[in-house]
Amino acid sequence: MNYSSVIEYLYGLQKHGIKLGLETMRLLLERVGNPHASLRVLHIGGTNGKGSTAAMAAAMLHCAGRRVGLYTSPHLVEFRERIRVNGGMITEDHVGALITRLRAVTKDDLQPTFFEMTTAMALLHFAESEVDVAVLEVGLGGRFDATNVIDQPLATAITTIGMDHQEYLGNTEGAIAFEKGGIIKPGVPVVIGRVGQEAEQVLRGIAQERSAPLWRLGQDFCLERDGAGRLVYRGVRHVIDDVSCGLAGHHQWDNAACALALLEAAEGQGIDMSESAVREGLQTVSWEGRLETIDEHPTVMLDGAHNPAAAQALARYLREYTSRHPASRVILVWGMMRDKDHRGFITPLLPMVSEIVLTQAALVRSATVHELRAVLHEWHGPVQEAVLPMDALAVARGRATSRDLICIAGSLMLLGDIKAAVRGCGLSPIRG
Repeated sequence: MNYSSVIEYLYGLQKHGIKLGLETMRLLLERVGNPHASLRVLHIGGTNGKGSTAAMAAAMLHCAGRRVGLYTSPHLVEFRERIRVNGGMITEDHVGALITRLRAVTKDDLQPTFFEMTTAMALLHFAESEVDVAVLEVGLGGRFDATNVIDQPLATAITTIGMDHQEYLGNTEGAIAFEKGGIIKPGVPVVIGRVGQEAEQVLRGIAQERSAPLWRLGQDFCLERDGAGRLVYRGVRHVIDDVSCGLAGHHQWDNAACALALLEAAEGQGIDMSESAVREGLQTVSWEGRLETIDEHPTVMLDGAHNPAAAQALARYLREYTSRHPASRVILVWGMMRDKDHRGFITPLLPMVSEIVLTQAALVRSATVHELRAVLHEWHGPVQEAVLPMDALAVARGRATSRDLICIAGSLMLLGDIKAAVRGCGLSPIRG
């Protein structure tokens, strides 16, 4: 199979939808020799921040001289972004070879989903690449997520708990915490980030039941400024000063703290880190679509926030930005999926923005500009519409001065369309 045929086959698996459960995944991996059994894994879940935390952990491990596999989702432009070794994407030829092997063992009794097949491919690739550590980001939830076939990770992290994917995970933070807490394994340390009281009680109960040491942000570890204004990590065993974070936004300090605590929790299992590797990894880490600047004069920034909690973090950043740049207005280019909380997302952002340009990603699940406009009836600022993302960016640029900030947010799919077009490869017609 050539690469385009492989990608077409993979996206064809989306007809199976999202199936939460591990039976298919375990059978599929068993038929290709259980590659995951040989892997040393750091497993990271959460509502927001899990991708950034995974990227930071991988960057620090790489700077420490480890061979590191990184599995994340979704991708922005290119499918191969999901599966990396030492920062390098899996090759097109290897994608084809691994899918051919996996298809050969599915037979008629297995119908893996897109995410199950992709996860199996990643685990095979990491095992064959002989990585020292595989950093796995949970796709959805945790308890029944395909990545949860890992029975004995070195350590786990749950970055945040918020309201998202309620149709699969439940309608309260406690219910969502229960699903995400499914990655907590007996005796394996678990790091938790900034979560509410209800969620923390649930996670603490699961950890106690499974005799898993629990490390909590703000109580057992933190990343904060010292008296001289420098960032300092204060962990369970270590204090590391003069730290800087390559990802913008104060919320990334929480993610960096979780990544550091995760590595600290795995210490003694071949994950010992030098302070220089920590500093270099955090300073040089790159993670696309998270407060990412892609142009200047005016500044054009992409952020993958797509639920109310992430919108609040984005609003805090915009508040800080406008306080530093009082002459700048913020023009929001906004598109979301239809099944997301549109009102909950936009409400914390409205005080920060001067204008809004409504748009939609090239995906059937995208909310229309009319559906988004319906939640703005109480806002009296200018609202423009441009269905195509690049047209929306052009409208925003036409209304901006060189000092303004254009912020594109609401959907990673929207960001992917913008990045694909900016790179000159056109809008991606399919994406998982």
